[in-house]
Amino acid sequence: MQKLIFIILYPFSIIYGSILYLRNKLYDWNLFKSTRFDFSIISVGNLSLGGTGKTPHTEYLIRLLQKDFKIATLSRGYKRKTKGFYLANKNTSVAEIGDEPLQYHIKFKDINVAVDEKRVHGVEQIIKESSKTNLIILDDAYQHRAISPGLNILITEHNNLYVNDTVIPAGRLREWKEGSERADIIIVSKTNPDSTEPERNKIITKLNPKPYQNVFFSYIKYGKKLPFTLAAKNSTQNNTKDAAVLVLTGIAKPTPLLNHLKQKHTKIVVGKKRNFAVFNGSILSHGPTNGKFRQGTTNSESESNGVKRTSNQSQYWPNDPLCKKHCLSASDHLEKDCPFQLSAYSKMGKKADFNGHN
Repeated sequence: MQKLIFIILYPFSIIYGSILYLRNKLYDWNLFKSTRFDFSIISVGNLSLGGTGKTPHTEYLIRLLQKDFKIATLSRGYKRKTKGFYLANKNTSVAEIGDEPLQYHIKFKDINVAVDEKRVHGVEQIIKESSKTNLIILDDAYQHRAISPGLNILITEHNNLYVNDTVIPAGRLREWKEGSERADIIIVSKTNPDSTEPERNKIITKLNPKPYQNVFFSYIKYGKKLPFTLAAKNSTQNNTKDAAVLVLTGIAKPTPLLNHLKQKHTKIVVGKKRNFAVFNGSILSHGPTNGKFRQGTTNSESESNGVKRTSNQSQYWPNDPLCKKHCLSASDHLEKDCPFQLSAYSKMGKKADFNGHN
């Protein structure tokens, strides 16, 4: 079936890829203008639709260079509600700049974080707002050729190299794999930290880099888990197999994270919807608070779309029309596919216990 779907979709990939090829050639022939600035600009991006790890690599660059440079990041601001140039401030929310830029803004207090669909205009505005800026990192800008960066970094996932893929819709590439030739550095992400030199050399052979390109390998090093509930904060069993773990993630491919957690814990709770959820006596809200998480306790009040609700340890919200439509009782809620269901998994395939949701 997959082969048949590929055959059907591939002609559309040829059409789409041909348009992108012509666009790139027009930039290569200087028929389309590409602006180069007289200060350092690093572009971080990929050829695929997502999931290669651009965000952690951008954060790595910030940590590496922030002592020596006055850094600003510039993103498009995916799914934000604003338009044009926006420079983050202390009151900025996810609706104004998007989730990844907000993450940079929260983590790194000494850098400027800006968004703009038009990157050239965005760079000009950053310099206008902060003339001391001498390094701008362009997040997810590999295909944005209106700017000619001083350093072009291309990231490809270890288990899904761009050389083994094709252009959308038959594949997941934004452009033909020949676009990799614009990169100065190619990073193979999510590699096994114990990979051997022959294994890495095999991948380099597949990538077939140009003489001017350097290939590096990166791997994921997970941080410490944080206690979420009051009980967890007072517990000495958080690192045991029986400790439940609540996972809330916005990354494109969370499978490596889940596999890592499953090696250490038997009960993993994965939040799949942006909703209110009560888990082990603690309530977490997302959405009505402009993307900022808010924590309280059960038997507390929360507000969603102007409607005040009180958590009462019930398994479902009987006054919620969406929930009521699917769930006639608490047991019904656990057995049916509620629109706001929190999926919970364990190694035994059973649902983990949680107290209520919305």
